[in-house]
Amino acid sequence: MLQTALRMATLPKSSPNFGQSPGFCRDCLNEAKTRAGTCRTCGSPRLFFHDEWSGLPIAHIDCDAFYAAVEKRDKPELRDLPVMIGGGKRGVVSTACYIARISGVRSAMPMFKAKKLCPDAVVLPPDMQKYARVGRDIRRLMRELTPLVEPLSIDEAFLDLTGTARLHGKPPAISLAELTLKIEREIGITVSVGLSHNKFLAKIASDLDKPRGFAAIGAAETLTFLAGKPVSLIWGVGKATQKALAKHGITTIAQLQSMEKVDLMRNFSGIGARLYHLARGEDTRKVSNQGETKSISSETTFFDDVKDLPELERILWTLCEKVSYRAKKAGLAGQTVVLKLKTADFRTRTRNVSLGDPTHLADRIFAAARPMLAKQANGTRFRLIGIGISNLLAVDHDPALDDLDFNAAQRARAELAMDSLREKFGKGAVNLGRGLKSQRKD
Repeated sequence: MLQTALRMATLPKSSPNFGQSPGFCRDCLNEAKTRAGTCRTCGSPRLFFHDEWSGLPIAHIDCDAFYAAVEKRDKPELRDLPVMIGGGKRGVVSTACYIARISGVRSAMPMFKAKKLCPDAVVLPPDMQKYARVGRDIRRLMRELTPLVEPLSIDEAFLDLTGTARLHGKPPAISLAELTLKIEREIGITVSVGLSHNKFLAKIASDLDKPRGFAAIGAAETLTFLAGKPVSLIWGVGKATQKALAKHGITTIAQLQSMEKVDLMRNFSGIGARLYHLARGEDTRKVSNQGETKSISSETTFFDDVKDLPELERILWTLCEKVSYRAKKAGLAGQTVVLKLKTADFRTRTRNVSLGDPTHLADRIFAAARPMLAKQANGTRFRLIGIGISNLLAVDHDPALDDLDFNAAQRARAELAMDSLREKFGKGAVNLGRGLKSQRKD
């Protein structure tokens, strides 16, 4: 059926009033007049109906089980098997295909637990370079529809198709349905689409009908749709905020909708205004095609738990060098240094510190992270350590080069000199002593 639909999919032959019918067929893209049954043109059951479908311009596209889907595309013998993507005996599940998910496997689950739930699963190491290439190919197809494509990660993006109906001769929803078929035909994986009048609701909609889904949330239904949902559906409401809301007896979005903005701001400080607006489906954020990098980080999972501070420091230094290298290449510096640790019992600890000036130097990143690490390394056994910089700014050089502290400036210049040697003779050409004993795998 899929291959037949892909062959049949053509530009819909329609009148200038196309888009005023109740819906359309997602396989042949022709108008659908009735909500029941199958498409009268191609016989497909994949009919899409929504009262506002022709006027909703904001979309969120999310690839279905992306890493696993790419591997199944390249290894057809895996098509009907449960597949998990993850690394090492101490790793976690990066992606699980939908067959594996039936057994309860989920992303970010410890691999040992996932294997117990689905012992017959095929486990493959991630091939990030390949996934990045596929992600770029998909974004290229997205940009053929609109220049306003805002990637969120390697496998998802927002699109704004406002004003494209005249250009493409069809409403945004039809263009998006055509895009999903094109991705299946040219890339070989499936995606799910969420369509709405803003980013917040479009992202919610993309999760409603996975995999190979196509769902919409219109303006008229926004309040009633959200009312019965838990507060956890709201972007940014994690476990800590849920607990804070629960202390006030608030567990559903309907309760937030009944509250005044001033009361939410009084009780929940900075997040109060966002709770008020998102509970009502109000989101003024624009789709941006700037592709701004929010942070640069590197982390590693240990084969065996580590509690020794000197050993953790050696590993931390190696990660700081990797973050520094990437930041320098991008011409960026971070105002905030973020340390991430995961304990042997899978509890994550995140600590951060703000700097007086932004940096992309490994020496300064390490100097900021080292006290945070020392405070946490009190005998606790860790299975993962990571370091990153955020609040990024474009810079020509690190402010440490202008530092009145002679030693700091000297260390900065020495680091840049080592960078030049590595660029010329390879990354292993020169190393500081504190990083030599680190032999961990990313």
